[in-house]
Amino acid sequence: MELKEKLVSSFMAFEERVDVHSQLHDVRTSAMKNFENKGFPTKKEEAWKYTSLNAILKNDFTVFPKSDVAVEFKEVKKYFLHEMDTYKLVFIDGVFSSNLSSTTHEGIDVCLMSSALNKPKYKAIIDTYFNQIASKDESLASLNTAFANEGAYINIPKNKVADKPIEIMYFSTGSEAALMVQPRNLVIVGENAHVQIIERHQSLSENPVLTNSVTEIYAEKRAIVDYYKIQNDAAEANLVDSTYVSQQKESHVYVHTFSFGGNITRNNLNFYHFGENLTSTLNGITIIGDKQHVDHYTLVNHAQPNCESFQDYKGIFSDRSTGVFNGKVYVEREAQKTNAFQKSNNILLSEKATINAKPQLEIFADDVKCSHGCTVGQLDETALFYMQQRGIPQKEAKALLMYAFSNAVIEGIKIPELKQRITNIIASKLGVKIGFDL
Repeated sequence: MELKEKLVSSFMAFEERVDVHSQLHDVRTSAMKNFENKGFPTKKEEAWKYTSLNAILKNDFTVFPKSDVAVEFKEVKKYFLHEMDTYKLVFIDGVFSSNLSSTTHEGIDVCLMSSALNKPKYKAIIDTYFNQIASKDESLASLNTAFANEGAYINIPKNKVADKPIEIMYFSTGSEAALMVQPRNLVIVGENAHVQIIERHQSLSENPVLTNSVTEIYAEKRAIVDYYKIQNDAAEANLVDSTYVSQQKESHVYVHTFSFGGNITRNNLNFYHFGENLTSTLNGITIIGDKQHVDHYTLVNHAQPNCESFQDYKGIFSDRSTGVFNGKVYVEREAQKTNAFQKSNNILLSEKATINAKPQLEIFADDVKCSHGCTVGQLDETALFYMQQRGIPQKEAKALLMYAFSNAVIEGIKIPELKQRITNIIASKLGVKIGFDL
């Protein structure tokens, strides 16, 4: 049975498991019909022109894991920011792990999506926020909505600051020959509130995994959201990560995406402006090799005046790897005094590596300052020669140049422990030890 047919036939059984009479029945049913009509995206669609899922979909994915698998902290400790105290929401094969998690309801809510979806006390919040900005047209977002049940629910009320970062961790154990999971995250950050969130998807085996994740982020007036996505997964792991951000007046939202591992990774990142004087920042570093494929698809919809957006994506590609950057800045007629900057800079270390870049501006306002740009090149041979003349071995010289190339994005990391972790990952990917502190 093809995966699409398996998902469609499993939908009714899923709804019975999570309560077919819940308030979300109509939402789920409509989303399932949309997926059934559209199916999985193909390269015939402009948005997926450079990314094919065909090879992945040939796997016989299990939609629901047959049994719970216990994982001890010592087995996964290295994936956490264990150097500091954090709240933790941990899921094993799509199922919440209370033993590995650290949740709270003390002033802020850091808990489960399933609780928010199914408990009456959260009904008003779910009615207001759930599935309001997630795309109703994209088939994979619709598929996630149809099966939405488990994931992270984070609510930071007005004037609250989360006292420590929040880690959202999804582990796949390999207990199934091939597994598909569909986490759903909802993040609500109230007026004048502040939160730092780190999200990671990690396979613990070599079995194929397909993760179809959707995250909705709501930043109210003057809220600050600092969101980090760590993508350094195993060779057979595949991720489609769709994130939708709603911003109100004077809010600041930063989304940092670090793509180092996995087979195929697709990041859909969409920002929507609903207030003036706000700022959106989208940063990314991609360092991949072998036959890895990373696709960044971004949209910033400037709908209000006096707003700013900044996009800075760096890519380093070796072997037969493929990168895609498809970024759009859309400025509506009312969005006067917009400042929007977008750039994609890439280094190809192999003649067989590929980058497909398509930066776009679509502007209907006349008083704006917008720019976009893309560069594709190789390491500066003159700089390499200069460094080697001063006693730096060629391998280390190349690594230092590539690190310097990525440094503008690294400097945007506001959690020192995470900054050090990302630096170590980059050094490992480049095959050297960084001999200085940051």
